Order: sequence, then C-alpha cells, then structure tokens
Amino acid sequence: MPLHFSEKPGRRERHLLRKQNNPLFPQSQRQISSGALEQAQRLDHEELVEFITQFRKLILEVAELQPNAESGLILSLKERLDKCYEQSAGLADDQRETQQAIVKLQQLIMAAVRKGAGDDPIALQELVQEERARSAHFELLAFPLVADLLAPDSPVGANELAATLLSVPQKEFDAALSLFDEDQRVLLQRDVEALLSELPGTADTLHPRLAQLQPR
Repeated sequence: MPLHFSEKPGRRERHLLRKQNNPLFPQSQRQISSGALEQAQRLDHEELVEFITQFRKLILEVAELQPNAESGLILSLKERLDKCYEQSAGLADDQRETQQAIVKLQQLIMAAVRKGAGDDPIALQELVQEERARSAHFELLAFPLVADLLAPDSPVGANELAATLLSVPQKEFDAALSLFDEDQRVLLQRDVEALLSELPGTADTLHPRLAQLQPR
C-alpha cells in the first residue's frame, strides 16, 4: 500500500521523513509504516487546529487592546505572539500568511511598548535590541529543524539528536547548532563521534560537521 505524504508536513511527519532510508538511524526506524505516518499526520493536524483556535483568540485580544492598557497585559500579548510565531514555524501547511499576520500584530504591540517607554533613551535602546534579536530568531525559525527542536513536545528525541543534525543540509545544521551552548556541544560531539564510528563509510563526508562541534 503506497504511503501518502503531505506536501507541507508538520513536525512529526517531517521527522519520520528524516529517518526514511537514512543509515544514520537504526535499521528499525528507516521504514515508515502506514500506521506511524497516519498517527503523525493526525497529531500534526490536531496541533494545527488547536493553533488556529488559539491564534484567533489572540487576534481578538490584540484588537481589543485599549490605549491605556496595563504594561503587564501588553508584555503578555507580546510574549504570546512570539510563541505563536515559533509554533507556526513547525506546523503543517503553508504558514507564511499567518506569520506575516503575527509580525503585523507584533508591530502594533511594540508601538504600544514604545509609547510606554516615552523618551527614556535606555528603554528605547533596549527595545531596538529586542526587535533585532526577534528578527534574528525568526530568521532561524525558517529552518524546519530549528522549529522542531524548540517545540515543547519536540519529535526529536535526545538519542536521535546526533543523527538528526547530521541528516539535514549544511545551512540548516549551522542554524540548529546555534541553539546549543558549549556544554551541550561537548555532549553532541561525543554522540556524533560514537555514531560515526559505527558508520565508517560516512565519516569522511560528515567530518567537517564534527569539527564544528569542537569547543571554541
């Protein structure tokens, strides 16, 4: 029975596809069963439906925001919009329009925050830095693995991290690597070395990535 993959899969189906016929993963995980695919697609769809419901509520809250709203409410909305964007990056289907809407809503919120900062140069500078950091973070989220790793219920298990990182394109690997601190990179280096020692035929082509894990 042929498998029917999604044109734009969600995070769970996407991770199954990373494993398909991939020698970096255990033999038992390289073939995708129809049951595993159906379950992944169902969970991805459920997450998408729940996201749409919650995002619509958030849109209404932002639309109803009063000019004299308390700073705590404004900051809460800002944080929730950031989390929405992060989650949207890993969802099934094309989420570009949703992400554009989130950015516009975030701009409205930031305008309210800047108004609250008044003429305070330090506060205004901190807001500039925050917006730059947010923009950089959103750029990282364009890489599917980054979004998948940051998800609270990430489909990438700790024991699969080395194989997953070695499986993605170089730019995606570079982006994902930026999420890890030095201590985590040391552990990753150990796991990657152990994995490559079992697959001598792939060690040469993947050696540059191992070098990137070296402590800086």
